[in-house]
Amino acid sequence: MLILGIDTSCDDTSVALLRDEKEILSNVVSSQVDLHAVFGGVVPEIASRKHLEFIDIIAKEALREGKADYRDLDAISVTAGPGLIGSVLIGLCFAKGLACSLQKPLIGVNHIEAHAMSIFLERDVDLPFIALVVSGGHTMIIRLDEPCRYSVLGTTKDDAAGEAFDKIAKYLAIGYPGGRIIEEYSRKGKKDHVMFPRPMMDDNTCDFSFSGLKTAFINYAKHHRIDEKNIADVLASFQEAVIDVLFQKTLRAVKKTGIPRVVVGGGVASNGRLREVFQERGKEGGLAVMFSSPGFCTDNGAMVALLGHYYLRRGIVSPLDAKAFSRMALPGFMKC
Repeated sequence: MLILGIDTSCDDTSVALLRDEKEILSNVVSSQVDLHAVFGGVVPEIASRKHLEFIDIIAKEALREGKADYRDLDAISVTAGPGLIGSVLIGLCFAKGLACSLQKPLIGVNHIEAHAMSIFLERDVDLPFIALVVSGGHTMIIRLDEPCRYSVLGTTKDDAAGEAFDKIAKYLAIGYPGGRIIEEYSRKGKKDHVMFPRPMMDDNTCDFSFSGLKTAFINYAKHHRIDEKNIADVLASFQEAVIDVLFQKTLRAVKKTGIPRVVVGGGVASNGRLREVFQERGKEGGLAVMFSSPGFCTDNGAMVALLGHYYLRRGIVSPLDAKAFSRMALPGFMKC
């Protein structure tokens, strides 16, 4: 089974070619980081225009690397959401055009589920498992019972974790992408220099809120001088607060469900300190914590192709009038 996977959910244009479940023939990613760095964050209009400019080129490159032709495809899998709606529409419309012209099945997939399933590109994991998907646009905990069957256990009520990193970096004018830069500073800092709050830790849910933590940081910055002498300590403390919340909420989901397997995906899952905390504390709590490789944590077409493979294997395809969506789909979307 040969599937073309397309992802344009945010600012990366990615197309991959996947044979069956594990054989990645190509996985081409075109990053827009340099374009958005001057603004300190992703500008949706710029992102969608660049997707439109490059999608056809990236798709042809993926086929060239995979030594395949459009006529060889068995299906086209594409992110239908959630994401920046203008960006999502570029990939979805391109996929619809291919599916229509080639008379091949169209499979619109959920970007969050694709991140959760990306672990299967590299290894097998026993099901069910708890998946924490944490990125610039999303922070969610889902329970994955089997491929194509999942339920949402918790989500962010405001800013995603990666978004909070980006906004703090922009506030301090230290560059973009914020998460990567803050991680670099934090390696040299003291994690307990400032005791920032851990939002929503006293409730009984698996939901997140990072807007208040972001505000707490800004309030601290307004009353304390942050310079080259202490910036590493302050950012390390902020990063530790974010990671602590992510782990404790994930641990709560584990206790609620009784499922001791945790998979962490999404761009923020590339953070070295986050991986260290989850591995160390997870081991102490008897949890099996697994991460995708950094290249598969960020947005990529391979995970979209993989999820499309599972949907197609179950005979689940999308109509040519499938809608794009910017937020998490309602329960029941594309369930088996």
